[in-house]
Parts: sequence; structure tokens; C-alpha cells
Amino acid sequence: MRELPGNAIREARTAPAVPDHARRGVVIATVAALVMTLTGAFDTDMLGVAARLGYWLIIMEAGALIGMGATTAIRGWGGLAAHPWREGAAISLLIAAPLTLVVLGTTIAFFAGSRATPAGIAFLFAMVLAVTAVITAINYATRPAPPVAARESTAATPVPMPNAAEPEPEPAARSLPRLTERLPPHLRYAEVHALEAEDHYLRVHTAAGSALILLRIGDAVAELDGVDGARTHRSWWVARQAVRAVARKSGRAELTLPCGTIAPVSRSAYPQLRDAGWFD
Repeated sequence: MRELPGNAIREARTAPAVPDHARRGVVIATVAALVMTLTGAFDTDMLGVAARLGYWLIIMEAGALIGMGATTAIRGWGGLAAHPWREGAAISLLIAAPLTLVVLGTTIAFFAGSRATPAGIAFLFAMVLAVTAVITAINYATRPAPPVAARESTAATPVPMPNAAEPEPEPAARSLPRLTERLPPHLRYAEVHALEAEDHYLRVHTAAGSALILLRIGDAVAELDGVDGARTHRSWWVARQAVRAVARKSGRAELTLPCGTIAPVSRSAYPQLRDAGWFD
């Protein structure tokens, strides 16, 4: 059996078993299935309660899973990150096609005499796409807004009082690198700790977890917009502030990140990092 890399094991231990957005999607799908069962929507009241519940659970849970997969794929690609409504339309189309087949197959299985015709499939696809588009639009409209930068104070300058301590200046709002727009919503406002190339994908390690995106490491570094860091290996970039420990041996080194992940330092990168004071 192939052994898992040490960093993968560490990530598995620290990552939540089920992401919050996935848990939310399953809960919403289950509630929707119960509502459809109780109302007997779309003439499903001709089925018994148990069969009706099974019918709607299959469709709703499949829709939730397909939706999560489509959303991860489109946002991981990142090509529409700057255009939320185009991104939502692409996600809706990607969900509607396979979900139409699920609805069609489930209907044939539960309703005797049901047949698939080209016109019927086209009509079903249009219905599924319309419902999916509405749900996707609601999800986008109700997404948590990004943190708002501190507003400039318009209050008058206070008159200095005798022996009053000078107030400390408020820290400037942290600007986010463009790369974070490609990450899932729950990671977009976390500090980027490292980039790790994995075949054709790139794992972005952040203070709130990690995610895979489809992007070359060189392009990703360019989108970090000057974050202090360096290429430690042909497959790694590390933020300087994220280094928690350094282990050196034989012209190489290993950098420990806050989550416990180990980033390697190659022989070719070692002298440059050493001269820059990374190992002091």
C-alpha cells in the first residue's frame, strides 16, 4: 500500500471532517426533501410517503453533491472570479446537466410507465436549469460580504488633555493579494503561508486551511502582489512570516509552517535564503 506523505497526514488530522459549506448544503437539501415530501410537489403525492421521501432525498442530496463539485471546480479554475454572476451562470450550467440525468433516472425508477423522450428531456433540463439558477443566485446574493476596510474617521480632532496618554494609531487595513480571489470563500481572507505544486494543481496553504487550485506556481507567485516570501524549491513558495522552525542539514533545509507542514529548501535555493537571513 502506498504511504501518504507526512504533511498529508498532518493536514488530515487538523482539517475538519466535513467543511461548513458542505454540511450546510446537505442540511438544506434534506430540509428541501422533507418539504417536497410533505407537499407532494410535482405530482409525487401519488407515491406512498416512504417512496416519496426516498425520491426527493435522492434528487436533493444528489443536487447538493453535484453543486459542491461544480462550485469547487469553477472556483478552483478561477477564470471567472472577478465576475461573480458569470461564475454563477457557469456553475448553474455545470450542475443542471448531470442533475437532469439524476432526476430522469430517479423518475423512471419510481414511477412505472415513465419514458424518456427528447422533448421531455429538453423540458426537464430547462426546469432543472431554471431552479438551479435561482438557487445559485440566492446563494451568491446571501454570501457573507468581505471584511470592510476601516472607514476614515470624520470626527473632529480631540483636544489634548493634560497627562492624557497618546492614543495608538489604528493599524492599516490589510490588502489582500489577487491570488486569494481564486480560493474558496472560507479561505479568501486568511494569510497565505505557502504554495505547493501538486502535479497540474497548486495547493495554497493559508492560516485557515488549504485548498487546491488549477494554476502554475509561477503565475500564483505573481498574484501574491509582493508578499514577502521566496521560492524554496521548484515546487514550493513560502511566506517569510509563516516560518516557525528551521532544520538545516548538508546544504539543505526544512521549514516548518504554523500548521505543521514541512516545506523543503533545495540545494540551489539554500544559499540565497541563507544570505537573506532566513536561517538566522
